[in-house]
Amino acid sequence: MAEPKLTKLELRIMETLWINGKASIREIQEAFPEKDRPAYTTVQTTVYRLEAKKAVRRVKKVGNFHIFEPAVSRSAAQRRLIDDLLALFGGRSQPVMAHLIESGKLTLADVKEAEKILRHMERKDASK
Repeated sequence: MAEPKLTKLELRIMETLWINGKASIREIQEAFPEKDRPAYTTVQTTVYRLEAKKAVRRVKKVGNFHIFEPAVSRSAAQRRLIDDLLALFGGRSQPVMAHLIESGKLTLADVKEAEKILRHMERKDASK
C-alpha cells in the first residue's frame, strides 16, 4: 500500500504520535504550543481524516474517548514527502542537493555519509 499524502497539520499530529506512541485527541491537541494550538475540533477532524487515510488507528476506548496510534512509520512518511519533492524537480535530485549545499544545510559529513550509503547499495546490487 502506498504511503498516504499528509498535510502540514497531519504531519504535526503524526509527530506527536511518533514521539508518544499513543495518545487521545486531547493529548495530541495539548502537545501543540499554546500560542498556535488548534481547536480541539480541528485536531479531532484531522485525526479522523488520518484514520480514513489509514495513517492512524484506534487502539482502545477509555470512557468516551479513543486512544490512537500511528499506523504509518515516520520513515514511510518521510519517503513520501521526499518523493513528492523530487517530483517537483522532474525526479532530479541535483537541484535539491545544490540548494541544500548553498543554504548550508548539507555538510561535508552528510555528503560522506551519503557516499558510504551509495557504496553499500552498489555492493548490494552487484551481489544480486
